[in-house]
Amino acid sequence: MSLPGDGSAGDDSALITAEVSLSSWVPTTPHARAKRRIATLTEEIEALKQDKAIKQRGEPSVQVLTKESEEMLKKLKQGADSARGDDTGTLKDLVVSWVNIQCCPTPLIRADDKHHRGFVNDPCGKLLCPAEWCWEDPTVRAGICGRTTSFIVSENSWPAFMYENYEANAENLEHGLMKSKLLVMGFKAIFTSPSSANEVDGNGNGADVIENCRRARRRSDQAKVKMCVASIIGMRKVTPHAIAYIACQIRFALSNITSWHTVDGDFDYQIFWNNIVDFFEDPPGAAAQSRINKLLEWWTRKV
Repeated sequence: MSLPGDGSAGDDSALITAEVSLSSWVPTTPHARAKRRIATLTEEIEALKQDKAIKQRGEPSVQVLTKESEEMLKKLKQGADSARGDDTGTLKDLVVSWVNIQCCPTPLIRADDKHHRGFVNDPCGKLLCPAEWCWEDPTVRAGICGRTTSFIVSENSWPAFMYENYEANAENLEHGLMKSKLLVMGFKAIFTSPSSANEVDGNGNGADVIENCRRARRRSDQAKVKMCVASIIGMRKVTPHAIAYIACQIRFALSNITSWHTVDGDFDYQIFWNNIVDFFEDPPGAAAQSRINKLLEWWTRKV
């Protein structure tokens, strides 16, 4: 699965397709209609691509990948780039404010200056540091900042920001993985609403993302609340693709890169995306699958 809008040939796997089914509700705003259309186009394109593969194998098929469908794919990419850009802008400032509150750095990280994030910044560096290394170790820190061969930060390690309390268990690197506060806050900011991102404490009590959004709107004092993205695209359960997307966005927000690139130094976002999706969708055995199922249930309760 490709990271949406990364400029590669796999851009059809956009954020908002994250294995969701469309609801029967029809949004009324142009932005909502555009997002719904992108989700619909994605499903159509995936079906056409599968049909094309069948045709190439010489099996019966009732569809072919036409010029029209290729044009749909082009439009889909444009929509995905736009959606990703909107989300990147939303999280650019929010992530910094969350890190400032949770980590209390001195001085505080500036929201308007991305050049002073990444590994040159102590709290950002700690959150980006691979979980198997100790950021407080001067040798580790110097090796990462100097990009020495012994401390290459790649997509094949889980960053500390993906762990509960931002710390990993050296004896069991799966413990607490994908349960960080930053991940949950980022997910809620994009898929429910930025204001809902502040409500992440506790174990949660929801079994349906859309119903959670509806309850939040009923509790709101505002006369009119925008329909959340999860409702627009019919996401009732948190999906691996959505978590992978948010992890990529959080990682980018913590970095000192000012514009989106698939590769950041030795770190490849495309492979990182795939690694997260594989973690959820290709567990090694029944016991691991059971843990994944419980983890996804935990996510849906939390948001």
